[in-house]
Amino acid sequence: MSFRSRVGDDALLDVTNMRSVLADHYDLAPSMEAAEATRDIHARMARVVPLADWAVYAPYVIAINRLKKERDAVVLAHNYMTPEIFHGIADRVGDSLKLAIDATEVEASVIVQCGVHFMAETSKILNPGRTVLMPDMEAGCSLAESITAADVETMRARYPGAPVVTYVNTTAEVKAASDICCTSANALQIVNAMEGDTVIMTPDKYLAQNVARESHKRVAWWDGSCIVHELYTAEDLRAYRDSDPEVKIIAHPECTPDVVAEADYTGSTGGIIDWVHRHKPGKAMLVTECSMASNIADALPEVEFARPCNMCPYMKKISLEKILWSLHSMTGEVTVDPAVADGARRAVQRMIDLSRKLQG
Repeated sequence: MSFRSRVGDDALLDVTNMRSVLADHYDLAPSMEAAEATRDIHARMARVVPLADWAVYAPYVIAINRLKKERDAVVLAHNYMTPEIFHGIADRVGDSLKLAIDATEVEASVIVQCGVHFMAETSKILNPGRTVLMPDMEAGCSLAESITAADVETMRARYPGAPVVTYVNTTAEVKAASDICCTSANALQIVNAMEGDTVIMTPDKYLAQNVARESHKRVAWWDGSCIVHELYTAEDLRAYRDSDPEVKIIAHPECTPDVVAEADYTGSTGGIIDWVHRHKPGKAMLVTECSMASNIADALPEVEFARPCNMCPYMKKISLEKILWSLHSMTGEVTVDPAVADGARRAVQRMIDLSRKLQG
């Protein structure tokens, strides 16, 4: 049985069957004994996950960590995962660039991608001979859904000769239609390294506009956006700063340019984490997805986090229960057409190689 959320009675039937099968193989009842046995793991998130909640999560964490060894599996988790996933079962964590690089370095036979679907595709593209599992195939991305390979060709026709830099938040087909990929961490450097005066960026218009403000290139963009980051407004940030002048505002570059202009620092999720660790502000507002602050709170007890909460509904489809089911049943395998994968791999690998070169 392949678990995939669907509408209607079939979805309920899948979930019911999944839970029945898992209950037959694992003791998943809330357990203070399991919570006590995993206090070292809980300590990484005790500030944001009460012990009573951990008693619910701990049996799943124990089962997953045991099953990872049996399956020769590694869990790659994005910074937007919830704390019980981020700290409880992840072997590698990071932003899109780091996870793409990590996917080329892991030696396990199975990769479980805790993030959204394009990330799992990227891992499969870079590891065609390995099994890549996606705990919920419907964990998509508004950016990835905003553009097709045909749309890339439309942009090429509009700007003849301009190289196409495509954000990794895209499908394999779109990557394959592009010249090189980028992440929010390296977008400016990648754009500046391209030949010619004009560069096409897809699909995030706000990332492109923020890059254009700092680049010496003419940047043309596709009209896509992130449903999480576009909700933040400069007016809201100004109001918050007026009420609390000491707060440091740290924004993701998928936010609108006027939001970025209000920020004390702008960077990728990995860059945001590094900045807060380096500067340790007394108060910090992370203008990005909800789970970011929760995942770094215990490592930074001296920082008070203001937590405006815009949640990514796609990221939150990934749960401990679905991860356990995916590993138990070995379902949710991600496949990419070999011809598409070859083109996408070139674009992703060019990004990784150029990023390493630019970093010296």
